[in-house]
Amino acid sequence: MIQNSEFLQSNTEIEKCPKPDKAELAFIGRSNVGKSSLINMLTGRKALAKVSGRPGKTQLINHFLINTSWYLVDLPGYGWAKVSKTKKEKWSKMIEHYILERPNLVCLFVLIDSRLPPQAIDTEFMEWLGESQIPFCMVFTKVDKQSKNKTESLIAAYRRKMLSLWEELPPHYVTSSTTGHGKEELIEYMETLVI
Repeated sequence: MIQNSEFLQSNTEIEKCPKPDKAELAFIGRSNVGKSSLINMLTGRKALAKVSGRPGKTQLINHFLINTSWYLVDLPGYGWAKVSKTKKEKWSKMIEHYILERPNLVCLFVLIDSRLPPQAIDTEFMEWLGESQIPFCMVFTKVDKQSKNKTESLIAAYRRKMLSLWEELPPHYVTSSTTGHGKEELIEYMETLVI
């Protein structure tokens, strides 16, 4: 259970992140997939993470201290944020450096828009995580925006796509920041990782 949460710091360099003395769980996904909204829903705080309708709002590595014992990290989105090529490359390097070099990163939560069929940008990113031996979990967002059947068929399509590349699938969760769907299950899983 998340009893307290506080914003700690934002920065662009792994060297300036908090000391790696606590377990860390990080959220990543395409621009506008709902990372900040999901963090706010999980912590029960409407404005802990800054939310925007404009893709690319999160441009820094944002650290939140949870229950004074572990970190939740909001990473910049990848994909179609309307920023310059130079800035995209800078973000990409920053994210890659963080993922590969952060010693206390326990799991990366890859957020995926449940309304879309499998996107190459997501599957290729997860493939890279697998090759880099980074533990990750898939979190499908925005399930309140469509029928349960539609969500299930799109998740099944993802599973088929993943099974063509993977022997074993990573855990996956289905969420809605609007209705709170999946909140308890996701928090329970997160707690098993940080204990």
